[in-house]
Amino acid sequence: MINTECSETSSEVSGSERTRPEHSKKASSVLGKKISIRKKLKMFSRMATLKDDGTVVVDIPTTIEAASLDLHSEDHQDVAFGGEPLDSSDLQDRPPMQIAMLIVGTRGDVQPFIAIGKRLQDYGHRVRLATHANFKDFVMTTGLEFYPLGGDPKILAGYMVKNKGFLPATPSEIPIQRKQIRDIIFSLLPACKDPDIDTGVSFSADAIIANPAAYGHVHVAEALNIPIHIIFTMPWTPTCEFPHPFSHVKQPAGYRLSYQIVDSFVWLGIRDMINDLRKRKLKLRPVTYLSGTHAYSNDIPHAYIWSPYLVPKPKGRCLMPDWGPKIDVVGFCFLDLASDYEPPETLLRWLGSGDSPIYIGFGSLPIPEPDKLTRIIVQALEISGQRGIINKGWGGLGNLEESKEFVYVLDNVPHDWLFLQCKAVVHHGGAGTTAAGLKAGVKERAVELAKSIESEDGVDGAVKSFLKHLPQKRDSETTPTAPEPTFVHRLLHPVNRCFGMAS
Repeated sequence: MINTECSETSSEVSGSERTRPEHSKKASSVLGKKISIRKKLKMFSRMATLKDDGTVVVDIPTTIEAASLDLHSEDHQDVAFGGEPLDSSDLQDRPPMQIAMLIVGTRGDVQPFIAIGKRLQDYGHRVRLATHANFKDFVMTTGLEFYPLGGDPKILAGYMVKNKGFLPATPSEIPIQRKQIRDIIFSLLPACKDPDIDTGVSFSADAIIANPAAYGHVHVAEALNIPIHIIFTMPWTPTCEFPHPFSHVKQPAGYRLSYQIVDSFVWLGIRDMINDLRKRKLKLRPVTYLSGTHAYSNDIPHAYIWSPYLVPKPKGRCLMPDWGPKIDVVGFCFLDLASDYEPPETLLRWLGSGDSPIYIGFGSLPIPEPDKLTRIIVQALEISGQRGIINKGWGGLGNLEESKEFVYVLDNVPHDWLFLQCKAVVHHGGAGTTAAGLKAGVKERAVELAKSIESEDGVDGAVKSFLKHLPQKRDSETTPTAPEPTFVHRLLHPVNRCFGMAS
């Protein structure tokens, strides 16, 4: 088990305290605005290495404590999930808004936002879910408005399989990934202000909800002078309790730092596209220094949609504040698909003809050799004497050389219905599938957790997190003004603040 506790300080002057100025100075050098990109990359190479799989290895000397890195946020008393009521009486009484949801990813990334969007509709708001064209039918059948974003989720998913992070690992992949990201970035502004493509009905966003992969979201919000709320299935806010999901960090002292380093590497790869967007489309000044993708600012509220019973909101164990009151852990956001689902008779007959099966599926994960993997799965089921359901998914599993009575191949069945019919679930670890499996409680430990998850309403929590962090008065209710001169400054200095540097 990873030890997430940081070393306690002693009453005497420790080695880390003696080296603290040195590391603060190094951080200032790396993140200073006047340092060239080339020099910053050299400095980064001393503490971080980009691996062939697109992840970042952060190497902090074992003698260094987290406190010696000056990693602190500028605010405020921490408020954990449940410490601050999310159901304030005035949240549902806000005037109707037009809300743009900018979501990049696979179906598992999109589905929770459909649930959130439908709940916002119930509160009287107009919701446009902007995502990849692949999901148009899925979105529109739920009653939400759809707008296409750039990028192909199948290409993005295939890239993520080969590279365990967002960072291109080989030169040949850079043009492909950059085109995908550029298409996404330049589709964000139209998604917030252009008329509906099918109906021509006008649209003008009063607020934005986005996930981090919709690079450029804060810049569009800045240009439109509207609030933005980040919602995601993975931790994207610096914490000293665990590292960035796309990093490898051996020393707990480097956990919090890993977020800024990964963010800065990403920024180095997209800064030219972001500045092109700012100059050509948003009519904003370019950003000329290393700052990251800006999603970590304490001024931007975040809601993380996993169960606090599974991973509680970090409290800050390293002698510094961690996630503050603008960061909420609200619970899983389930979309009820089971209630309207009518399973085919062939599936019902197969389920009733024997023991409960094992589900095997890898969702949107591309499979390099699907036929070979299918043979391995079938052989494993046969040897173990189990029945199995194989979900084709995007990887194309399930092309059987000959039919087997103990194997049923299907596609696109709601997990919230199917998992209740299974004894176990074997999957790729996607956030949505993991959540559905835990809620179904198909194994003993999951059953215990399922009881807690069943009692929470992550969709309601996400909606209330969004509403409670909105400005007291919407811009449309007051005289429009230009963004404060400090708006960009606040957004573009999250890394500097984490090092306690002067602005």
